[in-house]
Amino acid sequence: MKHDDLQDVYCSVARTWSVIGERWTMMILRECFRGERRYDHFRDKLGIGSNVLNDRLRLLTAEGVLDRVPYQDSPPRHEYRLTRKGADLYPVLVTLMSWGDTYKNDVAPVRLIHRTCGHPAEARVTCSHCAEPIAWREMTAELEPGAW
Repeated sequence: MKHDDLQDVYCSVARTWSVIGERWTMMILRECFRGERRYDHFRDKLGIGSNVLNDRLRLLTAEGVLDRVPYQDSPPRHEYRLTRKGADLYPVLVTLMSWGDTYKNDVAPVRLIHRTCGHPAEARVTCSHCAEPIAWREMTAELEPGAW
């Protein structure tokens, strides 16, 4: 199956991966969550080629993850702002970062601090009913007819 075909599969993971599964996409979103919005910053910080960056920004904009907003008229320039749909990817990024902290780094390169209480924060999945942390072995998946 081709990467592009994932968008047509009746599976939320496959359809999501068709949007964010390219290797530069989460790095662009990481920069957005750090407050960056400008094309030149993405290109310079990530060392990404313009053709790949253009393609990723075009897809993220078409998918409604980012909004392309003009900030200068002459010459015309745009910046890229997270939409609500894009902001909803923050837990995904934080969970990926947590995995990398555990398995790919001896010392975590970034610490997340909860602004409200000032303490370190960590990614975790909790039950929406009882708020208890849950692991994958404590879940049951109920598939819809036709789900992949």
